[in-house]
Amino acid sequence: MKIEELKTIIHKDENKILEFKERFKDEILKTISAFANSSGGTLLVGVKDNGEICGTPLKDKAYQDIINKVLNRTGITPEFEKVEVDDKFVLVIEVKKSQIPIAFDGRYYKRVGNTTRVMNYDELKQFFQRDMRFERLSDRVFSFEEIDSEAVYRFITSANNNGRLTVLNKDSSVEEIFNRLSLMENGKINNAAILLFGKNPQRYFDTARVRIVHLKDNITIIGDKWASGNLFHQYLETEEAIKSYINVRYEIKGMERTDIWDYPLEAIRESVANALLHRDYFKPITTQIKVFDDKIWFFNPGGLSEDWTINRLLGLHASEPRNPIMFNIFYLAGLVESVGSGMGRILSSLKAQKFPEPEFEVNHNAFMMVFRKQGITPQDTPQDTPQDTPQDTPQDTPQDTPQDKIQRLLIFCSQPRSRDEMMKEINIKDRKHFVQSYLRPLLETGKLRRTITDKPSSKNQKYVTVD
Repeated sequence: MKIEELKTIIHKDENKILEFKERFKDEILKTISAFANSSGGTLLVGVKDNGEICGTPLKDKAYQDIINKVLNRTGITPEFEKVEVDDKFVLVIEVKKSQIPIAFDGRYYKRVGNTTRVMNYDELKQFFQRDMRFERLSDRVFSFEEIDSEAVYRFITSANNNGRLTVLNKDSSVEEIFNRLSLMENGKINNAAILLFGKNPQRYFDTARVRIVHLKDNITIIGDKWASGNLFHQYLETEEAIKSYINVRYEIKGMERTDIWDYPLEAIRESVANALLHRDYFKPITTQIKVFDDKIWFFNPGGLSEDWTINRLLGLHASEPRNPIMFNIFYLAGLVESVGSGMGRILSSLKAQKFPEPEFEVNHNAFMMVFRKQGITPQDTPQDTPQDTPQDTPQDTPQDTPQDKIQRLLIFCSQPRSRDEMMKEINIKDRKHFVQSYLRPLLETGKLRRTITDKPSSKNQKYVTVD
């Protein structure tokens, strides 16, 4: 690295992929772990926080000791380089993003802005699963008798007709089709194949379905439907369920009749496809869609992937599906595009009919999106404002249905939680109501378990979601 290049880097100031240190200390190994577990990064040793070059001792033995310490304590070998600036040495350590999690002293670190932080339980669990795609797993022994061959050949016909698949046809065997389309791993049918073409995917994945609820307000259910079966069936059923809960009017021009729905069907279809194809199937939670008089609320388990933001999602971007095998099958069938344009089509179809832009709420556990009717803003719907809800009564607060609270608890308890922590998470203060309505049913149905099984009433008792 040339001196001018080094000075250019220093002028950028510390950020997610750049950190300055005056001397090499063990805490640098935490940063190396964090860089490897995030997006990679550069460490400059011999530079003060303000960017002043102070230099660091780098005689041959000291230099080799640093290299050995990094290798022995983290198990990786970054690129090291000594750069001399005005008789002072700066050690440049370039760390690449690792394909496996890197620990230091038994802990895993990540970068948040220009800081290094320890991963919590949820983040660590998600990190370990990031390269372990649910769709590729084949730990169960599935048989071809469990595959709906008619569904497979309907897909082949559709893919042939739209010109997106030519190497396979109705004369190809199901096994050949599965092998060519990555629906088998090492000769075994994988999860993607069962979800896409299984006769009864819910036999193995009971939460791999969609619930579509029609509500008068946040607590009064006036319609409740479930979309089950394979993903193609869920896609069609979910659209039909939503359409049954919204209004349609007709415009007749000449001899033709045009259906005008409450919401653009293109936006609805794209949202349903996104929900099915981008959800995190590791999470034991159903996809949920709530249809109100003035809005549609979409909830999907699994937030945005690492390094993604809402702004990036709404802008021009390449396609990076969470479940690329299943996404590709839908693409071949002509139901989605593979250029990262799905959210753009949602936005443009809403804009074309003068709808407000959708609203988003995202965390690492869930993705939520809201369509509002024309002329409706969040301020026009007081039921969405939590300030108006009573906080101290045993009843469920209007912004969440009991089912919402159960789903939140199952996410929250992905790491062990105490009863008081759980009550606080769903904003319930009446202990008896909480135990009778939430804790006991979840324990009895096997969705939660106690961490201290031999002493159910222990003061140290905690509860964790059963995977």
